[in-house]
Amino acid sequence: MPLATMEIDFLKQLIAQRSGNVISSNQDYLLESRLLPVAKSAGLANVNALVAELRKHANGLLPERVAEAMTINETSFFRDMAPFEALRSNVIPYMLQARSASKSLNIWCGASSSGQEPYTIGMTLREYFNELGAWNVKIHATDLSEEMVKRTQDGTYSQFEVNRGLPAQMLLRHFERTGNSWRARPELRKMIDARRMNLTGPWPTTTQYDIVFLRNVMIYFDQPTKEQILKRIHKVLRPDGYLFLGGGETLITLNVPFTRETIGKTVCFRPVAV
Repeated sequence: MPLATMEIDFLKQLIAQRSGNVISSNQDYLLESRLLPVAKSAGLANVNALVAELRKHANGLLPERVAEAMTINETSFFRDMAPFEALRSNVIPYMLQARSASKSLNIWCGASSSGQEPYTIGMTLREYFNELGAWNVKIHATDLSEEMVKRTQDGTYSQFEVNRGLPAQMLLRHFERTGNSWRARPELRKMIDARRMNLTGPWPTTTQYDIVFLRNVMIYFDQPTKEQILKRIHKVLRPDGYLFLGGGETLITLNVPFTRETIGKTVCFRPVAV
């Protein structure tokens, strides 16, 4: 039986409350296809039964699984190459000087999906900045989906996934063949700290970050949620840090304490004092 309007509205409200993800009306069709596996795994016949169960039990793991199922896990290695070129040409050279005393560098990739972005950053650092081998460098990767976090921790990707954006020479230097897949080498994997995190929930971190990547996720939030998240990022980003958003994302119309900076073919944002 197709979902009634009341059921659709209920699901969209629950998903927005749990993850901040605002499902538009032209995405309503995704509810049935994405949530049917969740219903089946919970022993329920269909999504209608899932809605009924959610109405009776508003807490627990099932609402979390519903919110996770509606996240978009689209990513690839070196996606939109310009931000990584900015790292190589400007941002990391600046950090080498600015953090020379502490020899410490903390990078956060929020909504990192299956991990291609944090691994791309790690490869960029290893390819071009040998001096960082003597530094304490950590790339923190977070995502709403526990499945995506586990994939990032494992660092294993199919042939199709490595073919999307990862140059062959870099693949051979930083990954090793395992059956029909490729796994990041131990020295690359140890740079990545992957954990589950809901951007609209509590942030279990007191880390101050030098660089934050939060790309291609803000487009799914409404304006108040965007502003809330960006103001929280401002609090955990060092005063001279860098924030990278997706190529189509902008801070225009948002009341947030960042200023725009162009580096080569990309745009980043720097915190301003409040």
